[in-house]
Amino acid sequence: MMKLEEFVQLFAEQFDDTSADTFTTTTEYKTLEEWGSLVALSVISMIDDEFGKRITGADLRNCVTIEELYNLIQSK
Repeated sequence: MMKLEEFVQLFAEQFDDTSADTFTTTTEYKTLEEWGSLVALSVISMIDDEFGKRITGADLRNCVTIEELYNLIQSK
């Protein structure tokens, strides 16, 4: 099972212009300047590749922090 810290790192890698130092378990990712539909699709794809789990845009919208998203993936 992937640790939360590893997930934060993978999540951060989906952003091109935002420093990896910006990302923590409590980062509210939708407030980041770079957040948008392309990054959202990258995150969805990364979760599919790394976890073999499918999430939707609604799942992303319903979560606030990276940790909430991680917990959602773990529960699927």
